[in-house]
Amino acid sequence: MGGKLNSLTDVLKKTLFFFESLSVAELTNYVHRQMLKDYASEQVEEKVRLCLEQHTCFTNDQKHSWTLNLEGQKDNDQFYTILLKKQKPLSFADMTKSNKKKKGKSVSEQVGLINDGRFIQLANGYWGLTEWEVETGQYSLKQLVTKALIMNPTGLSLAQLNEVVGTWRATDKNEIEGVLRKFPYFEEIGKGVWCYNQEARVIYDKILKRYLLALKRQRDRWIIDRERWTERATSLQKQLAEVESAHKEAAAALALRQNDLNRFEQLNTQMAEKDLLLALRKKEIYRYKEHLQKLESKANSILYQCRLWVKRARDHELENQQIREALNKNQSGLETMFSKLQQYKERDRENKTKLLEIKELHAERVAELQTEIVNLKQRIERLNETREHEEKIWREEINTLSTDLKHAMSEGERLNKSLRLSQQEMAKIKNEYKLLEKTMAHPLVRFVAKLFCRFKKTPQQVI
Repeated sequence: MGGKLNSLTDVLKKTLFFFESLSVAELTNYVHRQMLKDYASEQVEEKVRLCLEQHTCFTNDQKHSWTLNLEGQKDNDQFYTILLKKQKPLSFADMTKSNKKKKGKSVSEQVGLINDGRFIQLANGYWGLTEWEVETGQYSLKQLVTKALIMNPTGLSLAQLNEVVGTWRATDKNEIEGVLRKFPYFEEIGKGVWCYNQEARVIYDKILKRYLLALKRQRDRWIIDRERWTERATSLQKQLAEVESAHKEAAAALALRQNDLNRFEQLNTQMAEKDLLLALRKKEIYRYKEHLQKLESKANSILYQCRLWVKRARDHELENQQIREALNKNQSGLETMFSKLQQYKERDRENKTKLLEIKELHAERVAELQTEIVNLKQRIERLNETREHEEKIWREEINTLSTDLKHAMSEGERLNKSLRLSQQEMAKIKNEYKLLEKTMAHPLVRFVAKLFCRFKKTPQQVI
């Protein structure tokens, strides 16, 4: 069965199935070789112990050795039979296809398979059987020899061991003998007969663990001592370097002092020479000063005269400039006056032409207005004639209407009189009607009226 196992539980199942019974320390070696390589051996041992205690498929005896329970749970027998028939890993969905009644119990069933020693889960999620082909190549020669001797507790010879181990892995007798003589828990019972002592293995593992712990402590101490000595050596090297630098600085300071002394002597000699030169120079400077003072006095007199001449020249230039400015102003004024005269002349010409045009327009307008006045007078005369004619017509109509109005007034008075008479008659009729109602209200009158109606055979209503 190819493929990587899914978890630590599956690795433990496979290992215990192959070796039947192992201690936690032995299982730790096998597990650490296959997985959890980044963890320390103590951490791996702790995880292995927790895994063995958590799952019910692992059982523990009094000798602190663990075995795998291959009986399993009855609920998982159907999955076991399916995998036996198929003889290949299957997913959980493929195994539960035939059983449609248990759809809601997939999680609990998978947990049951994990706690069942007959099943292992691969990294791709498929399930297989623990009893299928074991990959013996992942176990070392020591582990295979241990397995062979555990299977035969009475002991095996070197040739028999070679045959048994050869079924799992191609080996040599010399290699097997080297393994047997290397580890003390392989005991030689007789001549060439070897057996496996599990108690000696436990003791060997404990001693080896203590030895490794002691080595670890010794290594830690050695590392601490080495760090301390390295720190001390570095500090001494720093001190030595500081002393050497101090010596170098002192030697350099002495050399500088000697150089300074030599330079001081040279400077003294140079200063003496310079003092002599300065004395000579001072005398020359005094002479030059006297000569310069004389030259300065002459120059000052010349400058004063030059300044006077310059002042006079500037005054003349200012006067000339003022005269030029006055001339320029007069010329500009004359030019402006001449231009203004020309403008006035042009305006006068324009105004005269405009006056002529206005006069012509006025004459034309007056003629037009006179013609319009004549036309208006004629219209007014015509309108007066038509108005007089209309007034005559309206007067005649008014006279006719007044006569009609008089006739209408007379007829209205007559109608009012007839209306009053009719109103008086209506009042009399109403009074008579009220009297009739009162008389008809009597029961005898009603009875007579009914009889009268029956005789006439005409329907009447008596109110």
